[in-house]
Amino acid sequence: MWHYILGVIYLFLCIISIIGNGMVIYLFAKCQALRTPANILVVNLALSDLIMLTTNVPFFTYNCFNGGVWMFSPTYCEIYGCLGAITGVTSIWLLCMISFDSWAISIGFAIAPFFGWGKYTLEGILDSCSYDYLTQDFNTRSYNIVMFVVDYFLPAAITISYAFIVKAIFAQEAAMRAQAKKMNVTTLRSGRSVSLRQPLSTFSMWFICWTPYAIISLQGVMGDVSGITPLVTTLPALLAKSCSCYNPFVYAISHPKYRLAITQYMPWFCVHETETKSNVDSQSNSTVAQDKA
Repeated sequence: MWHYILGVIYLFLCIISIIGNGMVIYLFAKCQALRTPANILVVNLALSDLIMLTTNVPFFTYNCFNGGVWMFSPTYCEIYGCLGAITGVTSIWLLCMISFDSWAISIGFAIAPFFGWGKYTLEGILDSCSYDYLTQDFNTRSYNIVMFVVDYFLPAAITISYAFIVKAIFAQEAAMRAQAKKMNVTTLRSGRSVSLRQPLSTFSMWFICWTPYAIISLQGVMGDVSGITPLVTTLPALLAKSCSCYNPFVYAISHPKYRLAITQYMPWFCVHETETKSNVDSQSNSTVAQDKA
C-alpha cells in the first residue's frame, strides 16, 4: 500500500515542480528585466530543484508500481543517490551564498563516495537510493558527520542568524512607523522588512523540510537505529524533496517582478500584476539617462 501511495505522491510533486520551476526558468530566459545578479540565484535554485525531481521521481515511481524494489543496476543506484545529493545540497547552499560556489560545494561532497569516502545505498522501502548513514565503519561515519556539519548545521546557523537580523529590522520598522505617526509623516519607513520577508519564508521552508531527514541521518550515523524503520526513513526523504515544489511559488513566482513577467508572457495563467509607480519612474529615468548619453 505504501509503495503505491508514495508513488502517486512523488508523481504529483514532480508535476508541480516541473510547472513551477519550469515557469521560473522560462521567464528568466524570456524577460530581460529579470536578468539581474539576484535573480541568477533564483533561477539556479529552480534549475537545481527541477533536476532533482526529474532525475529521481520517474525511477522512484517506476519502482513503486513494479513490486516496490529497486529495478535498476547497482551503478545507477549510486548515480541516483549522487544526483539527489548534488541537487539537494545545491538547493540548500543556493539560499546562503552565490550560485557558483554552491554547485561546487555540492558536487564536491556528492562525488566523494565514488572515490572511496562514504557511499550510496538503497534506503527506506528500497525504491530509492541515498547516503548510507547506517553503516558504522569510520569511513562512512566520518563522511556523514562532515556532511551534516557543512551541509545542514552551517546553513541552519546562517538561517537562524538571518531570522534574528530580520526580527531586528522588523522592530526598527515598527519604531520608525511609530515615530512617523507622531510626526504626522509617512516617509520614515524604509520598506526593508517587506523585501526581506520572502527570503526568510524560503529559508524557513527549507529548514522545515530538511530537518527531519537530517535528524534521521544523524541518528543512524551515531549508531542508534531504534525506531529507524524503512517507512520512517522514506517519509523524511519525501518531505525533503517536496521542498523543490515550494521554492518557485514561495520565492520566485510570488515576487512582483516575476508576476509582472507572468502577466506579460503567460497571460493565460490569470495573473494580473500591475506595475508600481516606482518601477515606472525608474524606467522613465533610465530612458532619459540613455537619451542624454
